Amino acid sequence: MNQTPRFRTVLSCTLLVVSFGAAAAACGDSDSHPLAAKPFDAAEQVSFNTPKGRVKVDPDKPLEVTTNGGDGRITDVTVTDDSDHHLAGELSADGARWRSTAPLSAGVKYTVKVSTEDEDGAPGARTLTFETSPAKRLLTVKFGPKAGTYGVGQPVTAELSAPVKAKEARAVVERALRVESEPSVEGSWYWVDDKKLHFRPKEYWPTGATVSATSNLQGVKVSDKIYGTASEPLALTIGDRIEAITDAGAHSMTVMRNGEVINTIPVTTGKPGFSTRNGIKVVLGKEYFVRMRGTSIGIAEGSSDSYDLPVYYATRVTWSGEYVHAAPWSVGSQGYANVSHGCTGMSTGNAAWFYKTVREGDIVKVINSRGNEMDTFGNGFGDWNLAWDKWRKGSALVADTRDGSDPTAAARLRPQV
Repeated sequence: MNQTPRFRTVLSCTLLVVSFGAAAAACGDSDSHPLAAKPFDAAEQVSFNTPKGRVKVDPDKPLEVTTNGGDGRITDVTVTDDSDHHLAGELSADGARWRSTAPLSAGVKYTVKVSTEDEDGAPGARTLTFETSPAKRLLTVKFGPKAGTYGVGQPVTAELSAPVKAKEARAVVERALRVESEPSVEGSWYWVDDKKLHFRPKEYWPTGATVSATSNLQGVKVSDKIYGTASEPLALTIGDRIEAITDAGAHSMTVMRNGEVINTIPVTTGKPGFSTRNGIKVVLGKEYFVRMRGTSIGIAEGSSDSYDLPVYYATRVTWSGEYVHAAPWSVGSQGYANVSHGCTGMSTGNAAWFYKTVREGDIVKVINSRGNEMDTFGNGFGDWNLAWDKWRKGSALVADTRDGSDPTAAARLRPQV
């Protein structure tokens, strides 16, 4: 709390030349000192700008404590909420007014303790309690993914209950969202759109790390009439570093655990016109069985590219339907040619091994494909395809600059083979 130093009346204890020596000694008697007296009730000495009775206080207005005239002055003001958080304020040099310099929180009970002194230096005290009115709109945060163990590429997500557009308001939100890991890492939030943020480290999460996400938005004013409220925290554990590198040109996938190769698998990827996306993807989930139909990705039924297949051991890497899965119908092409409609196909045995080995958050990277680059947002987690300096610019605390991608582009939530 920023306050001016306290000034109190200084009482002189200069020895007086009188006929009775005891009179001089009396000045040193603590019981006669005005500051040693029990503080008087300063109800008539100070006023508050809060409404009378049980009317709740508007949190958008500052709190003020003023003197009612006379020679008395305010010497100290302490304001705390029911969580023992202090409200910052400033006391005028003449002690006539104290005013809060930080915003009040909505829906919170406050206790105000005021210390004063009168013209003789005698101390006074006054205590006030009041409640602020609740916010008209509350902003909650839902962290993702759900608690559990994930791969080193898993971003932390934050979904807001209401859009936040202004950079100043986004900065308030971002300062209140904390992601901590053990061991610690350098990381940053990125505003995907007005209601969604992603957090990732500069590099992949360390193997074995514990990660927590919390919100300190409760009671915080985000923008006009919008206040934060309590949100559930999130705790994650990071597993081994599993990376699957698919070389579409060589028709081969190399799988590594913590930097060591543990399997090399012949694969087939997307054929011309359906080329698999290049870039880093993150495992989104696993489905033992998926029914895949060409009509779901716009292929006309009955055409030469039409298909309707039962697919097993399907590991999803995009929301638009790109999987790593068993493709027993293309075993003869695996390792030699790209014949799929965009997925990475392999034998049933290899697909079962891959399915059992990977978890959500693990890395699947495609290189040397003729396909487009993986979207940064909107079709899974392409977060790692954005260079760190560009990622940092997605933070409201750094700059309101984007890389030109369209994070809100809708993805087709259908499988492709």
